[in-house]
Amino acid sequence: MSLAFEGALALRDVGGRRALCATLAVTAPIAFHPLVRVRFEGAGEPVGASSSDTFYLGWLPRGRYTVECFLPDTMASGAWTATLEAVHKEGMQFVQSASAKAVVNAGAPKGGGAGLSWNFEGISPAPRLADLSWKKGASDWFFRHFDHAGPTIMSYLLKDAPQLKGRILDVGCGDGITDLSIALRTGCEQLIGIDPFHGYDRLQEVMAENHLPSDAWPKNLSFAAEDGRKLPYRDSEFDVIISWGSVEHMAEGYLPALDEMRRVLKPGGLLFIHPGLYYSNFGHHLGEFSSEPFFHLKKPLEEVHRIVMTTPPRRMDRAGHVAKPEEYWQWFRELQPITVAQFERELRERDLQPWRVAIRTEDIIEYTPEIESYPMQDLATVELYVSCVNRKKA
Repeated sequence: MSLAFEGALALRDVGGRRALCATLAVTAPIAFHPLVRVRFEGAGEPVGASSSDTFYLGWLPRGRYTVECFLPDTMASGAWTATLEAVHKEGMQFVQSASAKAVVNAGAPKGGGAGLSWNFEGISPAPRLADLSWKKGASDWFFRHFDHAGPTIMSYLLKDAPQLKGRILDVGCGDGITDLSIALRTGCEQLIGIDPFHGYDRLQEVMAENHLPSDAWPKNLSFAAEDGRKLPYRDSEFDVIISWGSVEHMAEGYLPALDEMRRVLKPGGLLFIHPGLYYSNFGHHLGEFSSEPFFHLKKPLEEVHRIVMTTPPRRMDRAGHVAKPEEYWQWFRELQPITVAQFERELRERDLQPWRVAIRTEDIIEYTPEIESYPMQDLATVELYVSCVNRKKA
C-alpha cells in the first residue's frame, strides 16, 4: 500500500474547534492525486454538512503528514462513527489505500456557522505543501510541465487511452519533466524521450529541487540524443507518440519528422502534437522581451534583433537553463511558420486522423496597418493541441 494511517484516529480540540486528527504516511516514493475523505454514520445527518466530504491533493512525496478534519459547528449532538479514508491514483486508476475509524461524541451544536474544513501539512523531513509544485501553480516551471503538461496530454487530449500503458516515444522532449510525469502516472511499459540538445541531463537534479525522492525515477523512462527527422526505431514500434512544442524548432523542416512519427507509430496508435504557431502572440517565443502584441510581425527584422540582443528578458525558469540572447535569436530565426489550416492538411495527408482537438484563441485582435495582411485565424489562434489516430494500414 502506498498510503497508510499511523495509529488511531482521535478527536481533539484544535484552536477551540473539534477535529478528527490522524497521521498519514506515504510509503511509496510518490503518490498521485491522493485524497482524504470523511464519512459520518449515525442516527441522523450532521446538520450543515454533507455526509461525506473530501480533501484533494496534487501529489505527495514519501513522508508523514498531519491530517486534521474540523467538524462543523452545527453537527448534531450524539454518537457518530467517523471513517477517514485515503485514496490515490496508480496507473491512471484510483485505488483505496487506507482507512481509520473512530466514534465521535458530538456535543450540542455551537451555532457558530463554521463548516467542515481541513488542515493538511507535512511532518519534517517531509516538505511543506506550499513547497510542492501543485501548490505553487502556473508561475512555476516544474508545475507547468509536471502537473499541467503531463495530465493535459494523458487525460485531456488522449483521454487516458489504454495505449498509454504501452510504449511511448516523445519527439523533442526538452528537459524531460513532462516525460517523467507521464511515465510515473501511467506506469507504461516504456517511455523514450529524444532530443539532440540533452536538456534532460539535469532531470535528476530537478527532481531533487522539487522534492521528489531519488528512487522515484521510473525504470520505464529513458532518454536519447536522437533527431526526430530520422528515428532509429522499427516500423510500428510505438503505441503512442507525443511532441509538445518541438516541431516548430526543426530548422530544416518538420515534415520528415511527421513522416517518421507515422512510420514508427502502430496502426491505430495515437499521436499527440502541440506545434508552436509562429503568427500568434505565443508561438514566436519572444514574449520574454516584449509584451507588445505581434511585435515580431509589426517591426522590421533588424529592430526585433535589436530588442532581443539589448533587452533584459523577463526570464522564465527553464529548469536551470539560462539562455543567452544569441540562443533566443537563433531559436526565433529557426521557427517554422506553422498555421492551423496548414498543419491540419499535413496531418491528414499522412493518415493521421484528428481525434481530439483543443484550440486556444485571443479574446480580441486589434488590427494595425503593419498586420493588416495576416489572416484572422492565424493571428487569433494562440495554441493548437491535437491528438490523432494513425489510420495507416497494417
